[in-house]
Order: sequence, then C-alpha cells, then structure tokens
Amino acid sequence: MLDERLNAPAMWVGEPGAATPDTHVEFRGTFSLDRNQEVELRLLTTVPALVWLDGDLVLEGPLRFPPAYPEYLHRPVTLTSGSHEVRIRAVYEGITTRIMEKMPPLVACEIPGAVLTWKGTPLNGFAREARRINPQLGWIEWWDTRESTEAWEAPHTTALPWPLVSRAAVSPPSLVSHALHAYSEGPLAERYGYANDDPAARFFLRDIECHELPRGGTWRRYDLDRVRLGRPRFLLDLPAGAIVEFAGCEELAHGRVQPWITLSAGASCNLDHYVAKGGRQVFMPVVPKGMRYLEAHILAPPEQIRFLREEFVEKTYYGVPDGAFESDDTLLNRIWSAGIETFRACTEDSLIDNPTRERGQWTGDVVTVGMDIASVAYTDLSPIRRALVMSAHCAREDGLIAGLCPGGPAFLSTYAAQWISACVHYLELTGDRQLLVELFPFAERNLAAFEAHLTPDGLGDDLGWAFIDWGYVRNEGPSDMGLNFHYLLSLRDMVRWCQAIERPTEAKRYSSLALRIEQIVSSWVAELAAPPGLQRSVLALRAGLVGRDRTRAYLEFIKAHYRSCFPNDPHAPRLSDPSAAQARLITPYFSHYALSEMWERGEASFALEQYRHCWKWALEGGRTTLLEVFDTRWSHCHQWSGCPTWQLSRFVSGLRSRFDIGAGVFDFKPQVVDVKHAQIKTPLHIGEHAVTVLYERFGHGGKWRIETPIPIRLRMASGEVKVERSYELTL
Repeated sequence: MLDERLNAPAMWVGEPGAATPDTHVEFRGTFSLDRNQEVELRLLTTVPALVWLDGDLVLEGPLRFPPAYPEYLHRPVTLTSGSHEVRIRAVYEGITTRIMEKMPPLVACEIPGAVLTWKGTPLNGFAREARRINPQLGWIEWWDTRESTEAWEAPHTTALPWPLVSRAAVSPPSLVSHALHAYSEGPLAERYGYANDDPAARFFLRDIECHELPRGGTWRRYDLDRVRLGRPRFLLDLPAGAIVEFAGCEELAHGRVQPWITLSAGASCNLDHYVAKGGRQVFMPVVPKGMRYLEAHILAPPEQIRFLREEFVEKTYYGVPDGAFESDDTLLNRIWSAGIETFRACTEDSLIDNPTRERGQWTGDVVTVGMDIASVAYTDLSPIRRALVMSAHCAREDGLIAGLCPGGPAFLSTYAAQWISACVHYLELTGDRQLLVELFPFAERNLAAFEAHLTPDGLGDDLGWAFIDWGYVRNEGPSDMGLNFHYLLSLRDMVRWCQAIERPTEAKRYSSLALRIEQIVSSWVAELAAPPGLQRSVLALRAGLVGRDRTRAYLEFIKAHYRSCFPNDPHAPRLSDPSAAQARLITPYFSHYALSEMWERGEASFALEQYRHCWKWALEGGRTTLLEVFDTRWSHCHQWSGCPTWQLSRFVSGLRSRFDIGAGVFDFKPQVVDVKHAQIKTPLHIGEHAVTVLYERFGHGGKWRIETPIPIRLRMASGEVKVERSYELTL
C-alpha cells in the first residue's frame, strides 16, 4: 500500500526566514529508476510554483490551504527506466493574497520509491516588487534575463513545520496548452516614459500604427475565445536586450488590450515584462492571470523578431462536462453552455469567484450557484466538499464560518448561514453523511456565534457583513430582515443536519430556536402592507412565511420588479459599481434564489422569459462568459451569474437529488415548460453514471422519458416509483 505521508523535507534557496518579497528561485532534482513504472509526484508549497518532469509541465502550486491545515498535491506519472529530472520554478511573494496567507517560503517535493538529489539557485535579474497585479494578488514579473546567472548548490532544508500534511482529496488542476494565432498585429513605438513610471499606462499608450513615430518593434493580439486563467508561453528568437511584454484583459478598450483590472480597490497592472538574453528563449510567468484577450509587445528591430511558438497554458480543474442540456431553443442552449464555460474558468485548485480580479474562494459563491452548477455538470464534487471543509477550518475565533478564505479571510454573516444549508444540500446531492459528522462541531460553533448576537428584534448588525445582494437596500429598524431570513433557513436545515446524524437533543434545541426566529420575522411580514422589496420578498416566500392569500401578490410583485429593471427596461438604473444601492435593480446572483422560487411556484414561463432577455443581453457583444452583474463595468467572468445552467437542468428534467434519503433517490416534479423538446443529462454522483431525461411538449401537455444505467427511485406526488432502466410519464 502506498504510504500517504509526505516525507520530503522543506527546502528553499537560502534561509527561508530571511527571504525578501518577490524572490524567485529554481530547483532541480535528479533521480533514476531501474524499471518502467508508474510513480506519484507529490508537491507541497506555500508559494506559487511550476513543476516540470523531464521537460513537461505537470504541476502547479500552491494548493491553497490555511496555515494550520496543510495539504500536498499528487499526480501519477508513468516513467521509463533510467535518469529523470524534476525542475521547479518558485516565487516567494511575501504578502497575503486571496489565494494564501503569508507564510515562510518552502517547497517539498518527492516521488515515493525514488531518491531525489536536489540543487537550487536564486534567479537574478528581477526588479523585486515592481508592481502588484492588484491589491488582491501578487507581483508582476519584471525580469532582465540577461542578468540571470546560475549558482547551483544544495538547498537549505529543514523538517516540515507541521507534524502531519494531509493528502489532498482533490486532483491537481489541469494545465492545458492552447496554440495561439494572432488575429491582429502591427508596428510598435514607445510614446510614454519612463519605463517604470507607470508600466500599464506605458503599455496602453504605445503607438500601434506608427504613422509619425519610427517603428521600434512589433505587437500581436490574440483572442482566447473566452476568459481563461493561465499564462502565455512564447518561444521567441530575439536580439539581446529586446523588451517583451505580455498584457491581458477581459474586455478590449478602444479595440486594444487594457492592462488594468476593474474594481480592484487599488492600482492594478495585469502584465509581465522581460528583457531577452538573446537567441531562442521561452518566456512564461510563474503566476497565472485571468484574461480573454492577450497582447504581446516586443521592442526590438522588427527584422530581428521571430515568433517560433505561441501558446497559452490554461489552469483549470474541470474539463468537458459530464452533464448536458440540449433543446430546440438555441439561445437557452447557449446560455446553459456559457454558464458551464464561466464555471470552468472559475475553477483551479478551488472554486473561485472570478479568474482575473481576485481568484478568491468566497463561501457564498461556492455554496450557492457554484455547487448547483457543479451538481448538474460534473460527477466530481470534491472541490465543493473541500471548500465547505476549508471554510470551517478558517472560522473566526467565535466560530463564525469564514466567508472568504484561506487568503485574506473575511467574515460574512449571510455566507455563514448559507454554509449550514449548503452542507445539508451536499448530503442531498451525494449522500455523504460523513461530511456532516465531520463538520458538526464547526456548525454548532457557527450557530453559537449567531445566537450571541441575537436580540428580541432579530440579529444585530455587528455579527459580520450581511451581504444580501449588490444594490440591496436594508429595511428600516434595528435588525436586517434579509439576514434573519437566511438565519431562519439555516436553523431549519440545522435541524435536518442533526436528524441526519442522529442528534435528537440538538435537533430539538435548534427547532426551538428556529421557531423563535420564525416568530420574529413572521410578525414583521404580517405587519407589512406590501411586499418588502425584491430580496426580502423572495426570501419570505422561500421561508414559507407568506400566507396563501398573499402569495400571488408577492409573485406578481417580483415579476413586475424584474420587468422594471435593467436589462429588461433599457432606461432603468444601472448597477454601475458596488456602491450603487437602490431598490430598482436585479442581479444574476440573487436570481439563484428569485428565479428558482418562480420555478418552484409554477412560474416557469417567467423564468425562461428572464433567461431569454437578461442573459441574452449579458452575452451580447461577442461575450462568451457571464458578467458579474447586469453591467459591463464589472468582471466579465463570474460563476455566480450562472443560475440558468443549473435551473434549466434541474427544472426542465424535473429531477432533484435526494440522496439524503437513499442512494439513487430523486424527487420528480415534472412541469410543462416553454420548449418544444429537450434532452438533459445529469450526473448521478454514483460512480461515473448519469441519468438522461427526454422532454417533449405537445399542446398544453408534456412527455418525459427517464433513462438510467442503474436502478433509481422517483418520489412523486402520486407515490414512489422504482426505475430499473427507463420510465415514461405523460401529463
């Protein structure tokens, strides 16, 4: 049996405690095998690093983790007998980023069964701390490779600072190479100086036509088809001293790449800068960046510039989806696929909010839209499970689950409440009861933090950032009812949690607490003369606190609100930035709640109308990933905007996983929808199996055919049906 302990020492070039920020190093480890065999390459690093094995790029670190819970990456590799070499390039950023907390630099790499002999060298010629990519991320590379001398010697090694390093429960992200072909190119001349005054402005202001200035180089522009996280890898033949710069962006400005990142809360510079040593040379940064458009600027005599190979190496966890949605409506198909592509762009070692501005693991993004997209698209939900666990491990001192972690932790009361519901939902999707056992102590401490801030009027505002939605306008009074609705829903799900792991005493206690909160919010709702704004109305319906006599009024209010907002009404106010708080707004994120509530209440036509209007607008202008909000001034790739993807799969098929009841159990709630026909394939999360639903509409009715490779059970209003291979229903 393979020893899962990581036995490699921690190594660095020089004393780790004396390392200065933005230090670049390289390691080379040699070993021999006496026969052809499959080996496992393992990597633990607290810093960004790239790993090559016999010249092939095979791993990227770090695998993000909180300082108290280290994990190592692992990848199987088949090798022949003989000599082999592992090469690692690493950079100590020396700062906290969205990815990791600041920790001393270390790299630990091993291949069990092989003896690696390591040497390391500093990489000289870097202008350290030249610019931050932005306040959330690390440093750009500014490297004069002519000054890069090698001084190979045995690295500084110490024992790992942790008694135990866990084996990662997720596979390493894939590093996928895409050949690039420039769609535009031309002459280049400098127009703004000095070089270090403002590198991003200098890049953007270069003359790319040279009608008046003498040509001093060449530029090329590339379209990656969608926003991707990764790095250029160019093989160039250049004279010594040639300047090479790569810049990327999500959206062109005036037809060219703009090397700034919007809404960064500070200066940004999405580029890398190199000085060529002369001759054939590969240029590739260690730290990946998000972009759709890439521009390469080379300043050298044009006749001496030779492009030998142009690639973009993408970092992504998920590949081609296991699930599918195909219908006669090509727009809905496109929207479903855009949600998948956006989701893929937002997965690396974790599920992140967006690949360009932050790369942050925000709990609310993971446990709402992200989890549901993953559930209808992929068999492997291990990144979701890992994120749920990590959010618990990064909890605040009082127990409140982290809303952002492990780098730059932040604490959002709403996300901490959603985390409770998400853990129970994960049980529904997978049947993984052990997760609830493992995280139960964290859930109890989380809810204790809530209870400590409970007043007779509801939760106090001092618990944490109560993020309900962008543009949200808080109700008047001592307590935010939007937060209280989330809290109530989490308490009800905590009762289910306790029941699932047979904790009746705790279930009774949380049931009583839920009743207390229900009385507070239901009394508040009962006193209202009209629906209390979009978000609170939706959450009140979701919590079942709107009487049957008022439900229709709430639904009509929600529909009227949506139709009065941009992009339904092109003259309505825009959500131009995070400070734009006003009532007449809708967002893709909160549509996760609002439109699913419409589906649940027989308003499928309205939900489809909104997909066809709002998400159609979001994909105009050639966009292939989803905007963060319904405004182009935010991120152009944000997975929380993909609710139509999971909603189309789940509600058109009528299937909802209930593996909390038993493996292969589904609630089947068919409803006739406004598409002529559709085929929905959804992963079963049992092995590699998937269930397929064929839907066909005729007149005012519909027909469903369910095909499954393994027996499943359907729970319907009329009773339960066991399906061995197929089942048909006509309504």
